[in-house]
Amino acid sequence: MKQSPRDKKLEEVLRSTRLVAGGFMGTDTRHPIEVIEQDIVELENLGVTTAQLAQRMRELTELAKPRLGNWIDSAFDNLRVKSEDFKGALVCPWPHAGRFDKRITTAERIDTGQKISWSDLNIHMIEQHGFFEGRGAFFRIEPAEIVQILFEGLTESGK
Repeated sequence: MKQSPRDKKLEEVLRSTRLVAGGFMGTDTRHPIEVIEQDIVELENLGVTTAQLAQRMRELTELAKPRLGNWIDSAFDNLRVKSEDFKGALVCPWPHAGRFDKRITTAERIDTGQKISWSDLNIHMIEQHGFFEGRGAFFRIEPAEIVQILFEGLTESGK
């Protein structure tokens, strides 16, 4: 695959450990565009858009923020969430202005105990770039896993 200079620079940044420990690509040897395309297809097959997923992640993060570090039950589904803040900000690896609080939100299905965590930067990268990170990256989010945890069991009033 012949890369444009812009795509080559993006791949270098995503594989670099300058912005985050281990880089955004982890051990994934695929090209970032291939990672994005495959994850988007998987998400579409699950019947969820990146906008819907990002909105759900953001809603749960906002629910958890006031109870910093403590679990709070979601009113419409079988989830509980908590949020933890850390000093500093994370920068989006794409070439645009984007700084995000170092906040980690964890959602847990009460019925199964399944958990998934994300950062504010993950929400942005999924919504704006369709990027779930590469396999082996510390904050890699598997589309099927997050959809199963965040969307299954929603009541009609919670959709």
